[in-house]
Amino acid sequence: MNKKRKSVVLDTSAFIAGFDPSSISEETYSVPEVKAELLNNSISKIRFKTSVKSGKLKIIAPSSEYINFIKRISSEIGDVGFLSEADIAILALAVQLRDNGQNPIIITDDYSIQNVADKLGLEFISLSNYGIRYQLHWILYCPACGKKYPPNQKTMICENCGTQLKRKPLKRKPIKKRKQL
Repeated sequence: MNKKRKSVVLDTSAFIAGFDPSSISEETYSVPEVKAELLNNSISKIRFKTSVKSGKLKIIAPSSEYINFIKRISSEIGDVGFLSEADIAILALAVQLRDNGQNPIIITDDYSIQNVADKLGLEFISLSNYGIRYQLHWILYCPACGKKYPPNQKTMICENCGTQLKRKPLKRKPIKKRKQL
């Protein structure tokens, strides 16, 4: 039986929450965009840089094919507007690693990342909050006139009355049981 190698993909929030890649035996990965999201001279950025220099943290930019895939999926469920470039890259890297035979777990406190990860069947762990309990599919709506829009709507202004659109869950399904490292 060929068991998949377990690896961990770290989001910005993992470093902010104090996660240290050297504290686990699994291979750890992140993306270049995470470094840019960490504040200069902060403990979290120092931890990030130290982990890279020691070879414990591997930085990989996922291919554009995976980036585009994540944008499409997150657009379908209504999370694309709530994901940063780093968030999209984290999800893309996790899918790319999975497709290359690894069993990745994403460490993130970001609810939108967790929602998309669950949609894709990716495992995730939250460090400083409980994490999501439901996978949500969103719909955009105008709070003034009530007009509804698809979750992948490009503009966030109502075409009827000019009010800023809001989002609400269209449907939800319970997520699978959370994993532990």
